[in-house]
Amino acid sequence: MNEKRFVVALFGLAVAVVIGTLAYRFIAAFTVSVFLYYSTRRYHQFLARFRLPPRVRAGVVLASLAIPLVLLISYAGVLLVVEARQFVTDTALVSAAASNIAWFAAIERIPEFTVQGIYEAYQSGDLEPFVEFATENASFLTTVVSEFVLNLFVVTIVTYYLLVDGDRISDWLLRFDDDAIVREYLEAVDRELEAVLFGNLLNVVAISLIAIATFSGYNALVPAGVRVPYPALAGALTGIASLVPIVGMKIVYLPVTAAMAIPPLLDGAFAELGYVLAFLLVAVVVVDTVPDLVLRPLLSGDETHVGLLMLAYTLGPVVLGFYGLFFAPIVLVIGLTFANTALPRLLGVDDAQTTLVGSDDDGDDLGPDPDADGGVDGLDAGSTGADPTQ
Repeated sequence: MNEKRFVVALFGLAVAVVIGTLAYRFIAAFTVSVFLYYSTRRYHQFLARFRLPPRVRAGVVLASLAIPLVLLISYAGVLLVVEARQFVTDTALVSAAASNIAWFAAIERIPEFTVQGIYEAYQSGDLEPFVEFATENASFLTTVVSEFVLNLFVVTIVTYYLLVDGDRISDWLLRFDDDAIVREYLEAVDRELEAVLFGNLLNVVAISLIAIATFSGYNALVPAGVRVPYPALAGALTGIASLVPIVGMKIVYLPVTAAMAIPPLLDGAFAELGYVLAFLLVAVVVVDTVPDLVLRPLLSGDETHVGLLMLAYTLGPVVLGFYGLFFAPIVLVIGLTFANTALPRLLGVDDAQTTLVGSDDDGDDLGPDPDADGGVDGLDAGSTGADPTQ
């Protein structure tokens, strides 16, 4: 019997190594999937009120994420191309680039970004240098595009099935329950991950709305020469930039401020620079500082220490790259929750002892609510039980 168990354990270890290797290959996609799952789970649960099947609800959730994102990226891309073409035309950049870049030498002008303009450029041969450049770098471009599409596909599939079949995952994990330690730990991890990751999404939405309202209000009060260009887009990008550690929203509103200051400087209208400085002050106080002081503590989770969470947001991308922005907080929550719930039980320590959690103003421990409902809610993927419509 012992030999059979050893063989089974060895086989299981080999399978785990293979699965772990494959999972590590797509660790960024899996991390983003977990973030999207916890960010949208409440929305998925809300749709259950309309008696929609879990698969339909998951599809609605993903569409609700994809459509605004595609529209935002498309809008930003079109504006970028149009403004870049206008900048190139105004500054005679084509002639300067032609003398320094070999494949650019045959280009006389940048075609208009319209169907008619691109068609005329194709007929006149103005697109041939671009086509030749794309052909010479086809391998690199194909690799970049295919990697992006593959990771996007993985994110979509994993998020979808986490929303649909999360209850099965929870049931499987709870098979290893021992003296309710596993259940207690998974419930605590689930609650805290939802609080932290869903809080991220709420923070992005709230800051985007604040920035859009602030930028639009500023434009309504100032002369045309010092207005914020595309306030809706700038506000949305400001909210997304709030996820970036340390610099955060500054990577949006500081370049916007610089762009607003250029026309008055070139025209000699130095009096209008006062409006630009006022915009910078409003952006720093209303958009950046106040939401960071008020919203972030409220949306940072119930138990995880805000300072540790900020360190995770800061060090994660530095050590792991972009996906570390989500991976590091997830690991932090899992580790601190283990130290707070499972470890004391395993060591026989009194549950009333102080743990690494957030505290209120009086220093009282803000541990799990004793009146909290049972069940592994997050792993249940937004459904309260098996749905007969699946």
